[in-house]
Amino acid sequence: MKGVSRSFYLTLRVLPGKVRNPISLAYLLARATDTIADTHLVAVRRRQKALSEMREAIFAAADGRTAPPPDFGELAAAQAAPAGRGSPAERALLAGIGEALAALRRLSEQDRLRIRDALDTITRGQEMDLLRFAHSSSDQIVALNSDQELDEYIYCVAGCVGEFWTKICRAHLFPAAELDDAFLLRSGVRLGKGLQLVNILRDLPNDLRQGRCYLPAPSVEACGLRPQDLLSPLAMERFRPLYEGYLKQTEEHLAAGWEYTKTLPRGQVRVRLACAWPILIGAKTLARLRAGNVLDQRTRIKISRSEIRLLVLDSILRYPFPAAWNRLFDAAKMKACTEITNRRDHDRVELPQ
Repeated sequence: MKGVSRSFYLTLRVLPGKVRNPISLAYLLARATDTIADTHLVAVRRRQKALSEMREAIFAAADGRTAPPPDFGELAAAQAAPAGRGSPAERALLAGIGEALAALRRLSEQDRLRIRDALDTITRGQEMDLLRFAHSSSDQIVALNSDQELDEYIYCVAGCVGEFWTKICRAHLFPAAELDDAFLLRSGVRLGKGLQLVNILRDLPNDLRQGRCYLPAPSVEACGLRPQDLLSPLAMERFRPLYEGYLKQTEEHLAAGWEYTKTLPRGQVRVRLACAWPILIGAKTLARLRAGNVLDQRTRIKISRSEIRLLVLDSILRYPFPAAWNRLFDAAKMKACTEITNRRDHDRVELPQ
């Protein structure tokens, strides 16, 4: 788990035991399908077939049926190829997918069905992505056609995870609590969407060099630019108004996620912290994205491990004080404004002759 989950591993570790295993297993299965879709050394048709095989295997395990696991030997080997972008952990995950499917069969029927439904939606989004960018490259960038396409994609690969998370926590941890379930589901979806948009906006330069532009072409063209123009850091001045619009949309999704987190029963400390950490990390990332030039690939925008540790510690220390804890998201936004101001003041300083 630690080798393939990056920062999400932190969130999974803090979850209560009743939901940690099913949510972690769902993540591993989703990570496996994502690795399949993203293994560029393997032909698109083979990846499509592998995704279909994986979905069928998940459905079989969710139904409690025992069947031989798919053979992903070619895809696993590609993770270790010199030109590949995989990792030993991703290779081990694909090679041992039978163990994950066996673990799925051991869960309760309701948890199996929840995971099946989430993975069905996630793999649908991954297949759309795979087909859309099948022939893209840095010389032939393919962009989405509309904000509706972008919203559908981020729902499929992340928004539906918020729904799954909400349903499984509700069922196992606070089934009798008087809560507005419709609000929780809507806000859970927005939380997932916000986190995915952070990734999309942060990873824009790398995606462009792979021929992928998740921002709609008509919106980019309205700035007097083509998606290909975004390969140059010099395009940032004309691109910034559009980019800041998406940053604002992302912040609004994260704000809805913060309201979701505050709505959860206060006694569910672990779940609230597990929701709060990615939201606060996302808010800090947005601050860096606003202050910098995201089109400059030389400056990778990320939050350091030491900053994450401080964020985690601060959230834990403030938790006994509801008013202080509830202000964490607003405090992160205030810090964002300070970082932007400091960065712009720095940029205005004249260099000595």
